[in-house]
Formats: sequence, structure tokens, C-alpha cells
Amino acid sequence: MSGLTQIIRNLFIRLEGFFSVVFRTVFNFLGNLFGFFGRLFGFSNSGYFLEADQQQSIKRETTQQSVSTEASKASQTPTTSRRPNPQMDYYRKMAQEVKKS
Repeated sequence: MSGLTQIIRNLFIRLEGFFSVVFRTVFNFLGNLFGFFGRLFGFSNSGYFLEADQQQSIKRETTQQSVSTEASKASQTPTTSRRPNPQMDYYRKMAQEVKKS
């Protein structure tokens, strides 16, 4: 590799790192500023975007979905067909001894 191409590559890498740090702080500041005013004026509330009856239907759907997912998780039992590994038992025993001391 030529020395000139290596210098150019390193220059671009350093410029990219510098601009990512500088612009990240600027964009974070602007995002926090707009987020503050959005929360201040209530734009983050779901009531701003939805009508009252739409809010209630969304709440009902989310509660029904959470109840159905909890029931399906409880009915499933984990089955493993693994054979016990004596080497793993050895390492578990060592870890328990380290925790005790």
C-alpha cells in the first residue's frame, strides 16, 4: 500500500469520526429541544392524534391481546431432549464454589 493512499484513508476516517461526534451532539440537542416543546404542547399524548372512541377501542384491543398471550404462554411447557453434560456440571460446581467464597 502506498503511503499517500494510507494517509488519505486515515484522513477520511478521522474526518468521519469528527463529523459524527459534532453532528451527533447537534442533532441530539435539536431532538431534545423539539421533544421538550412537543411534550409541553401535548403532541406526545395519544388524545391529540385519536378521537375518544378510537382511544377506547385501542385500549380494549391491547388488553385482549395481552390476556390471550399470557394464557398461551402458561399452557406451553418447555421440553428438552438434551443429555446432561458432565463437563458443564463441573463448571457449574466451580462457579457455585466461587460465589460461596
